[in-house]
Amino acid sequence: MLVNSKELLTQASLNHYAIGAFNISNLETAQAVITAAHQTNSPVILQASQSAIKYAGLKPLVAMVKALTQDSELPFVLHLDHGPDAQLAIACIDTGFTSVMIDSSGEPWERNIAITQEVVAYAHSRGVTVEAEIGQVGGVEDNVNVDAAHALYTDPQQAADFVAATQLDSLAIAIGTAHGLYQGEPKLDFQRLSDIQAIIPQTPLVLHGSSGVPADLLKKAISLGIAKINIDTDLRLAFVNQLRQELATNPDSFDPRKLLAPARDAFSHKVIEKIKIFGSSRS
Repeated sequence: MLVNSKELLTQASLNHYAIGAFNISNLETAQAVITAAHQTNSPVILQASQSAIKYAGLKPLVAMVKALTQDSELPFVLHLDHGPDAQLAIACIDTGFTSVMIDSSGEPWERNIAITQEVVAYAHSRGVTVEAEIGQVGGVEDNVNVDAAHALYTDPQQAADFVAATQLDSLAIAIGTAHGLYQGEPKLDFQRLSDIQAIIPQTPLVLHGSSGVPADLLKKAISLGIAKINIDTDLRLAFVNQLRQELATNPDSFDPRKLLAPARDAFSHKVIEKIKIFGSSRS
């Protein structure tokens, strides 16, 4: 069943685990996440970026996720990842997304607040939860492209002011992670995370750019207040690497199902690995 993220993230924050948010873009990736959720008895967030929506189509993507989750007793969230403007966020809400992220972090302060307020008002009137961002996570992934010079760490007091002004449901913060492939070893500012959590303890915190971050760092981040962790690049790598292996091993195969099924399984196994790190498994 599809739900919004409010209760899931609140419980995760209170009980010191995190809900995994896994990017999907087609049938195989959606099936992989849902299979992993059932195998671990864990709630999960299926999220789609602007480019994934463009690839799959907004209505087909929502219809597919609804069909795959409607008979399950597990709670699933369908979430817009890095919505670039209010127009797309509203379209996703109207089509059936149960949660959206509005990312105006690259805008001036007052503009970021105004856009987020608009989306929050619309979403809350329809029972949909809203995530937004303060600071900017660096790196490149889908439609997100922030170079190192423009990546900004989240200021704790600004985070508190932003939450108070917008009444959002969860806040994505920048503490040193990066979208896409890391060029070096991740270094997270845990003191900053602690300071942010202390000043807005009732607001679930979100960690973007978490692919490639070692398990021990993710677990420490969870212990300090992170309640939602986004994973995309690690899943793509698992899928594509397995697909390449299948193509190399079976060069005469022309059945997409036989080639894609192992890649889907590799994607699912990576989701299971992350769920176990995050501590959300109920089995």
